[in-house]
Amino acid sequence: MSKKNENRINIELKCTECGFIIRPTEKNKANNPDKMEIKKFCKTCNKIQVFKEKK
Repeated sequence: MSKKNENRINIELKCTECGFIIRPTEKNKANNPDKMEIKKFCKTCNKIQVFKEKK
């Protein structure tokens, strides 16, 4: 049997404007090998910002 979630890794997302880091998120490295960029609400900026994967 294969292991559960062997392609999933935990990542942290960082706001591009203020540098606020949000809780760990999962991504599938087989489907998304490059760094992720997601638009999310930043509570320190108080608006929707682009969050990039922190490494």
